[in-house]
Amino acid sequence: MSKLLKGLYAITDEHLTPEETMISQVEEALSAGVSIIQHRDKTKTDDEVEETCRALQALCRSHNALFIIDDRPHLAQKIKADGLHIGKNDITLAKAKKIFTHGIIGVSCYGSVIRAEELEKEGAAYVAFGSFFPSPTKPKSGIISTHVLNKAKERVSVPVCAIGGITKENITDIAKHKPEMISVVSAVFQGDIKQNVEKLLQGMKI
Repeated sequence: MSKLLKGLYAITDEHLTPEETMISQVEEALSAGVSIIQHRDKTKTDDEVEETCRALQALCRSHNALFIIDDRPHLAQKIKADGLHIGKNDITLAKAKKIFTHGIIGVSCYGSVIRAEELEKEGAAYVAFGSFFPSPTKPKSGIISTHVLNKAKERVSVPVCAIGGITKENITDIAKHKPEMISVVSAVFQGDIKQNVEKLLQGMKI
């Protein structure tokens, strides 16, 4: 599984990828070269998103991509998702591991390498840092220095993910710090998805 923890990591959004078009939008992103898809929806119940998540899981498998669910350990276990992602205000990693035994668990570490080190010891499969730039989907996120990526690469052995306000204009500034994954939302799903992904992937080549 860890071999897939690299590349462009796209996250769905309740507004940019509405339920009725999400599958076709994600399929376009995967076809263009996205390696990982995360389903994130903070308002609906597990039952309301289960059918969509099952469809996304099948779609990701057909593209040899990784499918991760945000903050829904019971649903992730139920549909045998590839992975689960949790933040500091979600369930703890220890509790998540007891519920979701099927796949990998990634964690948000914000600007804290110490948190990343602790969670790596607890079994996190990857650690995510951000925001690095103002984020339209998470406007209240604090901005951190890209030097955090350098420190993380030195001090943890699991894959590192960068997230937060990353666009085709600034992605190279992130890519030069060599995180295994770069995560985006609006930079993929706002506008022409195929063109967006192509430009982002080009910016990751340094």
